[in-house]
Amino acid sequence: MNPYAALILALLSSPAALAQHETFVVRPDASEVRIRLNTTHEVVNGTFHVQSGSIDFDSAASRISGLVTVAAGSGKTGNESRDKKMKKDILKVEQFAAVSFAPKAYAGRIAVSGDSTIQVTGVFTLLGTPHDLTIPMQIHIDGSKATAKGQFVVPYVQWGLKNPSFLIWKAENDVGVELNLVGDIGN
Repeated sequence: MNPYAALILALLSSPAALAQHETFVVRPDASEVRIRLNTTHEVVNGTFHVQSGSIDFDSAASRISGLVTVAAGSGKTGNESRDKKMKKDILKVEQFAAVSFAPKAYAGRIAVSGDSTIQVTGVFTLLGTPHDLTIPMQIHIDGSKATAKGQFVVPYVQWGLKNPSFLIWKAENDVGVELNLVGDIGN
């Protein structure tokens, strides 16, 4: 065999060459979205169910695409009447059943194994309206298992949602979001 051909074959079959294009498939049962809303009387914490997610990425070319979808009607804050109002009046789940994030690009390096920190830019869709958003993400890859965690702020009032304040109970105009995605990686 030609020595150059052997070198090319060795390079093409190396783990780094094979691991450039990957798909991260989110496991909804192990993933969640947490929210935090500061108010004058309490901090409201809640959770939402991740419906689905699949992210394709190429670590050699910094390309990323896909979609993570959250069920808007799955929100729970521990107060049934508040949850009902949130779903009906603020998130309008009858009209907009899902909230989603579609990554378009990332900055940083995704390691083949271990920890990485990247900035993911994409489109966050809320009440059917797309918003550009960049999310700092901490990625951990261990064989075929992976986690992606990020924290960001959604200026929900600026984006057209109703502020739930009433009488002397006042809520801030931004909500903190913590994203915790668990899933599997494959080619």
